Amino acid sequence: MSNVSTANLSSLRSLDDALITVFGGGGFVGNYVVQSLLSRGARVRIASRNPSSGFALKPLANLGQLQFAHCDITREDSLRAALHEATHVVNLVGAFDGDLTQLMGEAPGRMAAIAQENGAAAFVHMSAIGPDAESSAEYARAKALGEANVRAAFPGATILRPSIVFGKDDGFLNMFAGMIEMMPALPVFGPDAKLQLVYVDDVADAVTAALADPTLHGGKTFELGGPEELTMMQINERIAAAQGRNRRFIAIPDGLSGLFASLPGTPMSKDQWTLLKPGSTVSDDALTFADLGITPRPLGLFLDKWMTRYRKFGRFGLSNERTKRRAQGA
Repeated sequence: MSNVSTANLSSLRSLDDALITVFGGGGFVGNYVVQSLLSRGARVRIASRNPSSGFALKPLANLGQLQFAHCDITREDSLRAALHEATHVVNLVGAFDGDLTQLMGEAPGRMAAIAQENGAAAFVHMSAIGPDAESSAEYARAKALGEANVRAAFPGATILRPSIVFGKDDGFLNMFAGMIEMMPALPVFGPDAKLQLVYVDDVADAVTAALADPTLHGGKTFELGGPEELTMMQINERIAAAQGRNRRFIAIPDGLSGLFASLPGTPMSKDQWTLLKPGSTVSDDALTFADLGITPRPLGLFLDKWMTRYRKFGRFGLSNERTKRRAQGA
């Protein structure tokens, strides 16, 4: 269900029959963005190096409402084909491996330049909290370059910087949930790092709101964070509690965390550690969800339900006492 305020509903109707190219539309966030756009009556073209990743969305579209295009975003001719006759453009491409400078720095600028040349009404670029041209992390440098290139090529673009995005099928909560399910004791890297986890449907609504009213939201940058700040330790503890499991969490010092991240074959890269250490929260002076007319939803609204499949015996594993507390809203 949409979480966009009533004030924005009239502007969202303006997407009826728009042709919106969504780069990276088959990914985790893209899946929700495309659903939001389809529900507004837009025609959506998913442009991806692997178009089949979005095929699960086919049943949600009306006849002629959804199109798939193979696209290599590093090639201008491929971008031009994907942007042919597009009235609106969304770039959701993000990665932690490969040529990040090319994928997240240079390619977005080329997308924006072609969209501007074609007379597109709106361009939404998905960045992330903490872009930094001077960072030791290639990811943060690439994000900063991408923002600069998009803004130079399409001055009226809307840039969205979400914190870590969560959802039922994400790779963040489910990674920790799987480890907590299996291991009696777990290390926690960056235990005091603060995150404003942001719900994927709220991010999708932000994209839709920005596209629908470029006069109001164009040329601006928004930082998107959830309604609460949680440390990495608190997130792990909440996941364990939602599973009904007692787990021991071991806070790992920063020095050991950095060493671990620098080793080959570990689940956390050096870039990811560099980005995690300072946390991911919205700046005090940033434009936020509120400026888009959206009220973000907290993790606690969903976590108990999503963790059911990780509990011992699933729904049948809850104790009578816990069932009683849940029924009482405790």
